[in-house]
Amino acid sequence: MKYKNEFGDDFRWGVSTAAYQIEGAHDIDGKGPSIWDAFVNRKGKITGGHHGKDACKFYHNYANDIKLLKHLNIENFRFSFSWSRIIPQGTGQVNTKGLDFYDRLLDECLENNINPWATLYHWDLPQALEDKGGWTNRDIEQWFMQYADICSSKFGDRIKHWMVLNEPMVFTGAGYFLGMHAPGRIGLKNFLSSAHHAALCQAQGARVIRANVPVAQIGSTFSCSFLQPMTTSRKDELATRRFDALLNRLFIEPSLGLGYPVSDLKFLRRIYDYHKPGDEALLPFDFDFIGIQNYTREIVSHSYFIPYLQAKLIKANKRNVSATVMNWEVYPEALYQMLTKYGNYSGIKKIIVTENGAAFPDTLIDGSIYDEARTNYLKNHIAEVLRAKQDGIAVDGYFVWTLLDNFEWAEGYFPRFGLVYVNFNTQERIIKQSGKWFREFLGNQ
Repeated sequence: MKYKNEFGDDFRWGVSTAAYQIEGAHDIDGKGPSIWDAFVNRKGKITGGHHGKDACKFYHNYANDIKLLKHLNIENFRFSFSWSRIIPQGTGQVNTKGLDFYDRLLDECLENNINPWATLYHWDLPQALEDKGGWTNRDIEQWFMQYADICSSKFGDRIKHWMVLNEPMVFTGAGYFLGMHAPGRIGLKNFLSSAHHAALCQAQGARVIRANVPVAQIGSTFSCSFLQPMTTSRKDELATRRFDALLNRLFIEPSLGLGYPVSDLKFLRRIYDYHKPGDEALLPFDFDFIGIQNYTREIVSHSYFIPYLQAKLIKANKRNVSATVMNWEVYPEALYQMLTKYGNYSGIKKIIVTENGAAFPDTLIDGSIYDEARTNYLKNHIAEVLRAKQDGIAVDGYFVWTLLDNFEWAEGYFPRFGLVYVNFNTQERIIKQSGKWFREFLGNQ
C-alpha cells in the first residue's frame, strides 16, 4: 500500500479535532462555561492539574492551522462546535460572536479547498444545563434540538457532512457512571438516564439537521474496541459478550431500530424506566453513514467482583504487549475486525473511520520529531482499512486523530496524538515525521 488511489477516488482522507481540546479562549467573546471548564478545576481529576483554558489557542490561530492542513494535503477537516460558545446558557440567547467565529472558520476552510465535517456535540455540555441535570434531564431532548436547529440552519449552506454525537458511550459512561470525565457523576441511575437521553438526541438531532439541510450527509460516531476473551472458558466468553453489548452495541443498535441489547446485558433492562410513550419510534434514524473510532483491542476476563458486568479488562501492561502511552495495545487488526462487525449490520449504509491514532513519547531533537512508532501505527492501520474495503465492507473514509497535540481530557497534555507537535508554552507548531509521511501518502496518486 504505497498509493492512496488503491482506495478509490471517492475515499475521504482527513483529520479529526474537538472544540474543547484545541480552541482555548474559554471565557472570551461571550462564551459561557462548559462542564469541562468546571471539571478541570476539581482537584485530582486531571493529570498534572492541567486544563483546556488555552489548549492550542485554535480560536486565535485557526487561519494558520487551516493553512497547515492544506500544506499537509488534508482535504477533510472534522471539528466540533462548542455549544457554550454558541448558546452560553445552553438554551435561549444565542451568542453572535460565537457564530461569527465558526463563520470565519468555515470560510477559511472553503477558501483553502478543505471540506468541513461538523460534530454537534463533542462532550462540552454548557455548565448551565448540567446545573439542571444535564444529560440525566429529559428536557435535554428539547435543548439539544434547539442547538441542532441553530447550527444547521446557520451553517448548513457550507457544511455537507454532519455528525450528531461523538462517542456517546464514553461521555455517558465516563462522565455519568464512573465520574472520570466531566461532569464527574457516579452511579447506575445517572448512567442509564443519560444514555437513554443521548440515544434520543442522537436521532432527534439528526432529524433537525435533515429538515434544515435536506442534502446533507448525516452520521454519528461510535467508540468501539475489538474484544476477545482471556481464555476459552464459558465464563470469559459470556463476560466478553456483556462488554460487547455495553461498549460496542448500546448506541448503534437503537439507531438501527434494534432496541437496546438487553438480552446480553441484563441490567440494561432498567433503562426502560426512563422511556416515555413513543420513545421506541424516536430512537431509530436512517443515517447516511456512521463513524467508528477504534484504537485498540481489549482482552476480557470474568470477575465476580465487578458490579453489573461481572467482567474486567486486562490492561496491556499486564499482558506484555506493545502499547501506546495510553496503555492501549497496538493491534492494527482490531480496526479491520470492527469495520467487519459494523459492516455486517444490514442498516448501515457507509462507514467512515472518524478517529484512529496513537500517542507515543515524542522527543524534540534539533527541531524535529522522529516518531517512527506513530508512522508505523498509521501505516498498519490504514492497511487494515484497505483490507476491509477489499473484502467488500462499505468503508469510505479515514480520519487521523488528530491534527495537533492537544488537551486529552483526564490525561491532560501528557499524551500527544498529533501529526503536528505543539509547544504549549510558545504555541509553536512542528510537523512530525508522521505528519510528513501522511502528507507524502496523500500526495501520491
